[in-house]
Amino acid sequence: MNKLNDILSLIDGYIGGSQWFVFLLLGTGIFFTIYLKFPQFRYLKHSIRIVRGKFDKEGDKGDTSHFQALTTALSGTVGTGNIAGVALAIHLGGPAALFWMLVTAALGMTTKFVEVTLSHKYRETAADGSIAGGPMYYMKNRLNLKWLAVIFAIATILSSFGTGNLPQINSISNSLFETFGINHMLTGGVLAVLLGFVIIGGIKRIASVTSRLVPIMALIYFVGAIAVIIYNYENIVPSLVSIFGDVFTGSAAAGGFLGGSIAFAFNRGVNRGLFSNEAGQGSAPIAHAAARAHEPVSEGLVALLEPFIDTIIICTITGLVLLSSGVWTEKMENTFQETDMVVLDGTYSEGNKEDVQQLHNYLVGKADLPLFTGTLNVTNGIIENQPTVLHARSVAEEIKVWMNDQPYTGKIEFDEGNIASGQGVTLTGKSLMHSAPLTTVAFTRSWFGDYGKYIVSIGLLMFAFSTAISWSYYGDRAVTYLWGSNKVIYYHIIYVIGFFLASFTDTTIIWTLSGITIALMTIPNLFGILSLAKEMKREVKSFWQEYANRFPDEKLPKG
Repeated sequence: MNKLNDILSLIDGYIGGSQWFVFLLLGTGIFFTIYLKFPQFRYLKHSIRIVRGKFDKEGDKGDTSHFQALTTALSGTVGTGNIAGVALAIHLGGPAALFWMLVTAALGMTTKFVEVTLSHKYRETAADGSIAGGPMYYMKNRLNLKWLAVIFAIATILSSFGTGNLPQINSISNSLFETFGINHMLTGGVLAVLLGFVIIGGIKRIASVTSRLVPIMALIYFVGAIAVIIYNYENIVPSLVSIFGDVFTGSAAAGGFLGGSIAFAFNRGVNRGLFSNEAGQGSAPIAHAAARAHEPVSEGLVALLEPFIDTIIICTITGLVLLSSGVWTEKMENTFQETDMVVLDGTYSEGNKEDVQQLHNYLVGKADLPLFTGTLNVTNGIIENQPTVLHARSVAEEIKVWMNDQPYTGKIEFDEGNIASGQGVTLTGKSLMHSAPLTTVAFTRSWFGDYGKYIVSIGLLMFAFSTAISWSYYGDRAVTYLWGSNKVIYYHIIYVIGFFLASFTDTTIIWTLSGITIALMTIPNLFGILSLAKEMKREVKSFWQEYANRFPDEKLPKG
């Protein structure tokens, strides 16, 4: 598993985790924001009116309403990115990472507006009578780049697993195990059956389910989060200061957190921001293509709301929960995942400033430290002459070694900082936490006490499950594009099986795979929408002319 994760991390480092990818994503958002004169601010009011049916025409072609398309797309974005992704970003880059998530969302509102408009314009009717759309259709029908459309469709299928399937059930099973002690495999089995039942019904059943789930889950999560923030009201201002104050300095070491660099906060914040709202990825246009609308820009305006709701509202609330509660710097009892652990050759103390600086440089990739290779003796679970163990990017404490749920006595072999394979031991101890378990702990720091973790578990269950439902549709449409609607059933079977298997698979590998698949979708989509910038501007102008003719008394945006 360690070797596989190392290979995936290397691949991700050249694409999704690279600086050029981040600049491409943000640069596209900046370009369209300026080119279209800040539509995310000027058109926001009209977006809400269109969702409510203001611009509808009798006879508009499509399978879903504007609201159903919005909730389906939101259910695809509001998921582990809002609960686990924010926690992971802060864990990696510190509070400043949240700032870059918000910047990504603000620019992403314009990007999503553009990609949905263009994809909706070139949608088609599939052989089974359903609406099929997405970036692959404008790539084929407008750009005449069938090879690029094929690449995007294949990437969509891969990303349906890497974004919408594997990390969602993995976070659900981890959260339910953490909260209720429910076996990972049992969680995966039950939810896999439910998933299969929903997705077989197609987009109409999916839209029906998600339009009910999204408002309910958002309300439950909001109540629990506000309770934490108000309970820790004295930390609200310091939390906001750390989000904006650390942007150009990097986050200093605090508690078990060994500090985050500016570059790390920027890269991880943008990366997790994209995972959260998917702006530019090309996924939401597939859901919006099914919406009943005669004018593509109207659906683009509906999509403009998604990053605002998903990231600017929900992710900000999650970030304030994590920061105001203080849990992001606290070491807690943990079962160590091997891919999240490394053993250093030597002893480093958090009480020594020089040691902390060395550890910080190592974690942000500025320097190397010698890794331990050799044998350690263990007596009744306690490691003798213990070197420094890093877990979850923190110095682990009170480490114990277990085998078959019993304290272990014997020897452990290490190779380049990792436990040699085939030894069957498990390490526990105190370290930082990240992803869904960290948010779960944060929600207990309010008047709800331990009951707060149930809010996260229920919210995560609904958030992540609805995301898996929506992404099955995205993969479904990609399969339809490549091989026809009669092959979709095979995709559904593999999708459900993968969903089950990921419930008990290592978290770190899944998150790394997710970063790769996101990039594989995003790059060709950004290339496509940038190529059609002039057409997008013409579409916007045409839309507002029609809007003015239908509603002559209404004040419209200038320009």
